[in-house]
Amino acid sequence: MKNQMFAAAVVLLTACSPVDLTAAESSQVELATFKEALQDFKRENKDRRKWDSPVVADLDQDGFADLIINDHGFGIRIMWNNKGKLAKPYDLLMGDIHGVAIGDIDGDGLLEMLLSRGGGSGSNSRNAKLFRVQKDRTFVALDEQDPPLAMMRGRTLKLVDLDGDGDLDLLNFAFPSQERLGESENYVYQNQGKGYFEVNNVLPPVRGDGQKTLVTDFNNDGIPDLIIYGHGPAHAYQGNGDLTFNDVTSTVLPSKIDDVNGIVELDYDNDGDFDIFIARGKAFRPGETFYNQTTRKWAFFNMRGKFDFTFPAGEVLSIENLQTPWPYSTFKVGESAYEFKFDGETHSGRNTKLVSSDALGFTDKQLGKGLYIGYIGNDQWRVAGNIFHQSSAVFAEVAKYPAYPHHAGVSDMLLENRGGQFVDVTAQTGLAELNHSTAVTTADFNNDGYADLIINPQGSLVEDNTMLVWLNALGKDGKRRFIKAEGHQLITSDIGSWGMAIERLDYDGDGDVDLVVGHERGKWHLFANQLQQTTNNSYIKVAVPLVHPNKRTSIGAVVTVKACGLTQQQRIGASGAMYSSSFDNLAHFGLGDCRDNAAIEVKWSDGGISKQSNAKLNQTHLIN
Repeated sequence: MKNQMFAAAVVLLTACSPVDLTAAESSQVELATFKEALQDFKRENKDRRKWDSPVVADLDQDGFADLIINDHGFGIRIMWNNKGKLAKPYDLLMGDIHGVAIGDIDGDGLLEMLLSRGGGSGSNSRNAKLFRVQKDRTFVALDEQDPPLAMMRGRTLKLVDLDGDGDLDLLNFAFPSQERLGESENYVYQNQGKGYFEVNNVLPPVRGDGQKTLVTDFNNDGIPDLIIYGHGPAHAYQGNGDLTFNDVTSTVLPSKIDDVNGIVELDYDNDGDFDIFIARGKAFRPGETFYNQTTRKWAFFNMRGKFDFTFPAGEVLSIENLQTPWPYSTFKVGESAYEFKFDGETHSGRNTKLVSSDALGFTDKQLGKGLYIGYIGNDQWRVAGNIFHQSSAVFAEVAKYPAYPHHAGVSDMLLENRGGQFVDVTAQTGLAELNHSTAVTTADFNNDGYADLIINPQGSLVEDNTMLVWLNALGKDGKRRFIKAEGHQLITSDIGSWGMAIERLDYDGDGDVDLVVGHERGKWHLFANQLQQTTNNSYIKVAVPLVHPNKRTSIGAVVTVKACGLTQQQRIGASGAMYSSSFDNLAHFGLGDCRDNAAIEVKWSDGGISKQSNAKLNQTHLIN
């Protein structure tokens, strides 16, 4: 299928070796730039910790997808979508929340929301909380079932039809508690009807933060399969259709794959099966420092232990986005180690200044854990302490600092599905680039008929964070490749933050796919795709019911669109979220310069099939 060329819309692209694309071929790949939509996004203007990608779901069933955002340790918040304008975050449940799952679990015509509550590092195990969402945007807290969901250090919640009966079962995974002595807490719950969940199976235990989960179908048999990752190498589990799974890692994955931060499924070559893209990267190391010679900003990161830094910053020390989690929300100053007082709340990043005469000397003994700051003469400042949780801060006007030997990065991976087995095609598709990728999302961002990739890189605490945009292109050999776009304007400048979350949605319903980005210790950002202003590529959107009249779930339904000789597919509910499960009931397909009507097919999780022929382009079609 050809792509029309619009000179004003074309963004210059650079191809990475070994991709074999001529300059002419590269110039035909279109991407309208993105623009931060502050007027449509009434975000909180504070730098907070994050947990996972935002969850997309039309909670009030008004035709516009809402956002559920998770500020880690602060609370779950709802951003209602008022016909393309996202409202100020509404606080639903305050505290330490992890995975989020959305779906109609009881067939009552309303959506339910499950929230996985943290366990206070093992000191406060709790079970998942359940709410029902009314169409008037009110929430009803539901009573616990009997017996209740497992008490745990909650992490992952995924709602998915695991046994093909049309209702939603539940994956409920926990961070392993030491008290369990290695016993697994990866519970598989079966929906017994009316949203009552009962443990049916337990998957093998994982270590550390290894509960991140992708739900896919790698053998294309209509039964959900799982890839579980996070701590150590990823594992592939093939579903049997009865809520049991077989570990098929050695036969499905091409190699041992570790350092995995996020995975998305996509049919990048439109051949009828789902491939996967794996975002990989190393986490910051305790004691890691960052210095920007141009801006003269210096930052540190530390966790689980002592740190001690000395640097030249003159008589006034400017502190930006200080993040030292409770109970160390302030710091102690100078020789006497008096406690610095902040005005207002201290959960978000704090900015302040210290004058040398108010911070003279440094304490002989650090009495207790926490952060200590003192001016030690000759324009030198000392910052030291001992804090268990992740701590970070940025300091301005630092004259110099020795370079830190940062890890060069690892390569992301594109695995092509060939008959239910994944083959590593990273190099031949142009994606072999060292990086520290923290999250990934996929969609056809330029509406040309092929899935693209956008990655949120880890970045640095002292520089802007620029997203990586990989566009799906056709090489001169007729095979699909990816080339890296420049000029897309997906850039954030939250000082002291690093990449964490990313998700796509068409928030304003204008026919192109927009982007929500969240940074650890930064802000939430909404970027509006400007494609509709610069190109007339066709598209089609397929809406499936949020609540199906035949009492079958729409989550997991596979939508296929055929037009102009091109066949594309997407799974409802698929996202790059590691711990959560979205429910965007709109599947968006770009169709390039196609002008013919399309054929639509939806295969439901219970095996049922719905079809529509002669579907008009540039419209939304509801398929029951």
